[in-house]
Amino acid sequence: MKQLRYFATVLILMALHTSAQAAGAGPALQTANTDVSNRAALQEGAKLFVNYCMGCHSANYLRFQRVGQDLGMTDDEVAQYLMYTTEKIGEGMTIAMDRNDSKRWFGVTPPDLSVIARARGVDWLYTYMLSFYTDPARPWGVNNLVFKDVGMPHALWELQGEQQLVHKSVTDDKGNIHEVAELELVGKDQMSPADHQQKVAKYEQAVLNLVTFLEYMGEPAKLERQRLGPWVLLFLFIFLIVAYLLKKEYWRDVH
Repeated sequence: MKQLRYFATVLILMALHTSAQAAGAGPALQTANTDVSNRAALQEGAKLFVNYCMGCHSANYLRFQRVGQDLGMTDDEVAQYLMYTTEKIGEGMTIAMDRNDSKRWFGVTPPDLSVIARARGVDWLYTYMLSFYTDPARPWGVNNLVFKDVGMPHALWELQGEQQLVHKSVTDDKGNIHEVAELELVGKDQMSPADHQQKVAKYEQAVLNLVTFLEYMGEPAKLERQRLGPWVLLFLFIFLIVAYLLKKEYWRDVH
């Protein structure tokens, strides 16, 4: 028994240590206030995904027709806004890029993004897409605060512009000086504060729409599951009452 308690204690301490390391690694994640019930955001996110992500990343677990039905789009609208080659409406969201070619170009095959939001979390994805910065030492000329030495280019750089990594010294409440890394838009000084704020807000909204669509892809039936949940619980509660009454009636005859 003592050995069992010791083993359990060791496992708990190891888990806490791992969690602490994970929490302390990298920058703090920004909160992505996604809403998969917002069809307008999902439609804009789907367009961004098809235009900027599907050149390299597939979504093999989804079909164009299912996406259109869930997002309130007709087959003609899906064909117009989400299909650009010879795909058919009932086909999956695959890509034409050869896996061997992609591995040769990027060093690794770009992953399928069908369940990336469930694997990484929406906050991670949101912060990741906001954290690219120029780095001439990297093959694609960019790096990322969240994913160091990232192997992909900044697909949305035309929407955001280029960011540079700036190190600043900050003094905390106790008088200690810390060096922090911040990202700033290149050419920020040439923009008015209003234009800069508008550009940042527009890009952040685009990223939020994209992440919202990625969250939807990870579980297309999420809204339906949430809708049915209360009814399932109500059924189980009624069944519990019936089962309890049946049990009392059965044991009355036994005794």
